[in-house]
Amino acid sequence: MTPRSGWLNDWNPEDEDAWAAGGHKVARRNLIYSVASEHVAFSVWTLWSVLALFMPPEDITPSQKFLLVTTPTVVGALLRLPYSHAVTRVGGRNWTVLATALLLVPTALAVFFVQRPGTPLWVLVAVAAVAGVGGGNFASSMTNITAFYPQRHQGWALGLNAGGGNLGVAVVQLLGLAVVALAGVRHPAYVAIVYLPVIIVTALLCGRYMDNAAAVRTAPGALREAARDRDTWLISGLYVGTFGSFIGYAFAFGLVLQSQFGATPMQAVSYTFLGPLLGSFSRPFGGWLADRLGAARVTFWTFLAMGAGTGLLILAAHHRQFGLFVAGFTVLFVLTGMGNGSTYKMIPAVFAEKAERQVTGGADAADAFARQRRLAGAVVGIAGAIGALGGAAVNVAFRFSYSGHHASGIPAFAVFIGYYAACMVLLRAVYLSRRPTAQDAPDQEPVRV
Repeated sequence: MTPRSGWLNDWNPEDEDAWAAGGHKVARRNLIYSVASEHVAFSVWTLWSVLALFMPPEDITPSQKFLLVTTPTVVGALLRLPYSHAVTRVGGRNWTVLATALLLVPTALAVFFVQRPGTPLWVLVAVAAVAGVGGGNFASSMTNITAFYPQRHQGWALGLNAGGGNLGVAVVQLLGLAVVALAGVRHPAYVAIVYLPVIIVTALLCGRYMDNAAAVRTAPGALREAARDRDTWLISGLYVGTFGSFIGYAFAFGLVLQSQFGATPMQAVSYTFLGPLLGSFSRPFGGWLADRLGAARVTFWTFLAMGAGTGLLILAAHHRQFGLFVAGFTVLFVLTGMGNGSTYKMIPAVFAEKAERQVTGGADAADAFARQRRLAGAVVGIAGAIGALGGAAVNVAFRFSYSGHHASGIPAFAVFIGYYAACMVLLRAVYLSRRPTAQDAPDQEPVRV
């Protein structure tokens, strides 16, 4: 292997001997610092979900607050495709350092503008939009880690990588709670100030300890080829339901508590961190279950439970049961985390199945699996981008739901239940009904997706 400043040109995680001889240590080291970078990026991305809670209602309406938290969601989603592509051109280590350092820009802007009296709404929206760069890191990080781990461990590895990143949502909200408790609601800039040195240290550590793996490079046109594959869009639609729900709820939860129950900023931030915290920890568990039980099966039952949990929220909102509402939302976060892990595991599983079918049909095994691995890496970026747009859709639904004459989140929750039901139908029709084809040996079980 080449020095860390260069490229690992001979990296092959599917080589079990090389993996046991030390490859797993290289992968683990890169995973650790990838998690650190993604964690900080998620915190910056969701920064405005906390800052908006500090803003008094006489200065900004609930609808305008939802606009502030929707804007970085949309920008982050749109950046995920170019970020995913960039890591295949520049390298995992190089791009992670650059993307992490870039987080200094939205953080410094937030420090400067959030407490300035008389700042117009359009300026706040523009500053919130720049925070969207934190959302792009997810796609490049996941694409990079996919190249470091063998297919048999990718459910756990991708779940841990994403879960550690998702944990940044809970941490920034906990920090907001600490600021409110210690300094009051008039100092939101303190939340952003904390991240300035953290970003610098994280970028330096990633530059020192991460590697560039040649396996992350994709052949020209891989993204276009992946975009032509039906499974890319089906899995992306499922990810809208899981990750879109997670990130959309994470941005909106505090504002929903304020709009639905009239919660104070202190009350809101006291509860908003718990759901994202548990949802972040449940994501690796969802990937682990998917490795063992099948990703499509775990995702199906997760959507069923998410539909039931959302029904509970409608009941709690209708009867104005604050405790039941918070408990139901917290459970929903756990379920979305599990669904995130299992849905992302579907990507390498589905494309590994395609490779095995090609090999059975006479294709060269090395070429088939190399091609499908590169396509899977491209799909990671596409699914990540579309899933994050789902988060924006969640916030738009809440914005319209709470802007009516009878402001309530119930219409939005009803729409979410309908989408979860559609995802269950898709899973049952496409991924849970597969049977052996004529190419399969008579005694061969189909690959479990």
